[in-house]
Amino acid sequence: MKIVLSILVIILLFNFPVHSRLADSTISLNSFKKHLEVGEDITYVVKYAFLNLGEVRFKITGKEIINGITVFRTVAYIDSYEGLPFVTLHQVYKSFIDSSYFPLSFLGTMLDDDTTYTEYSFLGDSVINVVKGNSSTNQVFADSSVYVNERFQDGLSILYFARMNTGIDTTLFVPCLVNEEQEIATLKFYSEKEVVEINAVDYEIDCLKLDGSTDFVSVYGFTGGFEGWFSNDIYSIPIVASMNVLIGHVTLELINWNLNDWNPPEYTD
Repeated sequence: MKIVLSILVIILLFNFPVHSRLADSTISLNSFKKHLEVGEDITYVVKYAFLNLGEVRFKITGKEIINGITVFRTVAYIDSYEGLPFVTLHQVYKSFIDSSYFPLSFLGTMLDDDTTYTEYSFLGDSVINVVKGNSSTNQVFADSSVYVNERFQDGLSILYFARMNTGIDTTLFVPCLVNEEQEIATLKFYSEKEVVEINAVDYEIDCLKLDGSTDFVSVYGFTGGFEGWFSNDIYSIPIVASMNVLIGHVTLELINWNLNDWNPPEYTD
């Protein structure tokens, strides 16, 4: 799916310095058993060249058993701020992921006067069905199948896959289906704790780092190198991310959260 909206929400980002440093020779043993929590609701501001361009909001809306498989319902909303002179962006992405954090289905919708969508149905490790159409006119543009020999991530599910694998020194090469193409994302995880600062709290946050690269444009409009810092706890919430996009360099920073009594964990020696 050509994600112009994502690229624009990313256009709203900026070359913003990420405040992080290695915590003094402290190593995380990844002792937390990470898990996803229904009701999680986290929002990020998108910054580009010292401008706030929009927000990205992630929610886990449900958990159910489908054919004996535990499935989480996840959704992402990408919205540009009103009044921007060069773009109006509104997109919604939904992914049903199983307990191994691989997707069963994905739906991406570009909201406009002429709303279009792309839907993936992942049938194990052999077939991915792809449907593209126009919701406004009830037209279907394409209905095809992609034949594979392993399980693939979509542009939203890979976020949860990455979160649940933080804290161990390893590199993973993750197959992704993006724009109906089979691509690879390289994810490198670290066990060293790092200190990160954001505007939403007045203390240093205990984080674990991930970095990596892609050769494709994902649902957030980024391509090439990226790095992110995740809370060093059972939820592994993304705190801040820095990435290269088609128009430059962008940062996403956590600004709001609703998850039980969770707050970003404070770093302590």
